[in-house]
Amino acid sequence: MSVVRRRAIGAEIVGGGVHFRVWAPSRRKVAVVIEGADHPLEPDSGGCFAGLIPDAGDGALYRFRLDDDPTLYPDPASRFQPEGPHGPSQVIDPHAYRWRARWAGVDPQGVVLYEMHIGTFTPAGTWSAAMEKLPLVADVGINVLEIMPVAEFPGRFGWGYDGVDLWAPTRLYGTPDDFRRFVDAAHDLGLAVILDVVYNHLGPDGNYLARFAPHYFTDRYPNEWGQSLNFDGDGAAGVRQFFAENAACWIDEYRLDGLRLDATQSIIDHSPVHVLREIGDAAHRAAGGRPILLIAENEPQDTRLVREYGMDMMWNDDWHHAAVVALTGRIEAYYTDYRGRPQEFVSMARLGFLYQGQRYQWQKKRRGTPSADLPPRQLVCYIENHDQVANSADGARMHEVTSPALHRAMTALLLLQPQTPMLFQGEEFGSSKPFLYFADHEPKLAEDVARGRREFLEQFPSIAASEVELARPHDPETFARCKLDFAEREKNEPIVALHRDLIRLRRGDPAFAAQRSDRLFGAVLGDAAFVLRWMAGGEGDRLLLVNLGADLQLDPAPEPLLAPPTGRRWQVIWSSEWRAYGGGGTPEVEGEEGWRIPARCAVVMG
Repeated sequence: MSVVRRRAIGAEIVGGGVHFRVWAPSRRKVAVVIEGADHPLEPDSGGCFAGLIPDAGDGALYRFRLDDDPTLYPDPASRFQPEGPHGPSQVIDPHAYRWRARWAGVDPQGVVLYEMHIGTFTPAGTWSAAMEKLPLVADVGINVLEIMPVAEFPGRFGWGYDGVDLWAPTRLYGTPDDFRRFVDAAHDLGLAVILDVVYNHLGPDGNYLARFAPHYFTDRYPNEWGQSLNFDGDGAAGVRQFFAENAACWIDEYRLDGLRLDATQSIIDHSPVHVLREIGDAAHRAAGGRPILLIAENEPQDTRLVREYGMDMMWNDDWHHAAVVALTGRIEAYYTDYRGRPQEFVSMARLGFLYQGQRYQWQKKRRGTPSADLPPRQLVCYIENHDQVANSADGARMHEVTSPALHRAMTALLLLQPQTPMLFQGEEFGSSKPFLYFADHEPKLAEDVARGRREFLEQFPSIAASEVELARPHDPETFARCKLDFAEREKNEPIVALHRDLIRLRRGDPAFAAQRSDRLFGAVLGDAAFVLRWMAGGEGDRLLLVNLGADLQLDPAPEPLLAPPTGRRWQVIWSSEWRAYGGGGTPEVEGEEGWRIPARCAVVMG
């Protein structure tokens, strides 16, 4: 009997029942078990077993029996695990949900990203609760939500990077249709939604893939988080299909607007066509012509991701590291090769990565690849993200470890430079809630994880030498402390106004909105001050003056970028020191007695 399926594997409702298909090339026979009854599946091409079960339907709970093993296993392509990763899989009809919003997709131009963790975004930690707060996010001008991983994982809480059922949104945040309602509500508000996916490893607890096929994993490549996935060895075709189909499933069944791919440096593939290209192509096909975004995290800053592998954007850790040093003076561990000086920010605004092949002292090797020719929007910059906030002794937010004025100035640079900016949840209203590493595991694994976390953070001498007790990842209180308090948003309205006005300026002013570096020039003005000038022509020219140090008097000012357009004088358009943002006010910047650039301030002139 011929059956038309949308995806190559998993349980799909079709005419006449539910069709099951699972890749298990190392097994002689496979049966799907429903309500205690075994239903044998037939082997077909490529090591798969498949069959139609007429009596099954939406909501049915099932497991697989492999050969004569008395232990039953969940579906590797399960769409929902209502009892967690060790429980039965559930048949889900993705087409039962009736979508409301008409949505054409996401434009890579003008993106302002917002990274969020559903479990801590609200006290309730659910899709439904998060949905209620989305109007506040949209109000600031953010237009793309980047959701931290939601694939099913064990325990009561976690970051999501130890997912084991990669096709199933975790039961902790609600049902699959709750996720769809969240996406629908976001689209209603003009917010695109992309999902962080982990294709470089699986979590240690509840991962049953090897029971179906040992081909999923390989020991040929190192991986700091667990076994590497086999994308180029024996049996890799089935593995590649699993992940490409998974990407397509998220885009198709949840109308997502793209994916953020975690730690792509650990997705190792020496095939003629890299698996990331296959994953991206599958995602685009699933979108059916609707534009989507594919964003890669890549620690070595390998631009092949956007040049050859089909990614649209990459995270830029260089920018973050330089910003942290400038804001805190903290030069240790992986901040060792940064000084936070004006030239670093001028170079990154124009040329992208700071390290494009130079020797990197911390790693004792060369770092990065050329990025000067890339469109600036392809590099994502940030002051905070989940990793970097948590990579500290107490998970403190950046505005709490630097001065308010410095933080406002750096926020202005982030939101006005041509690269794509990203905010971390609560950053837009100055949240005081920390973001710590939390993961709920069984006792022995929990202790191992806590010890490993401590050892990781000891790369920072300031932490290694301290006697501070780090928060235990498996303590429910660690998780609870990270939940946002939106009452702070009202209290911190000046910080909200700062972000809202900057994003409005970024979008509304043609010089900033163009996101072009070919018309952008920069110069160092002092030990802690620099200028960026957008050459848009005459009245369209814009200056961004950033001073991270003391008041700077320039008289004379032998820097041609400071010269106003013919017949005009520069006027202040925006300042981070305006009292509306909690600043002390901005005196005249350019006068007859030269330039006076205020301390710890960013000023836009035009």
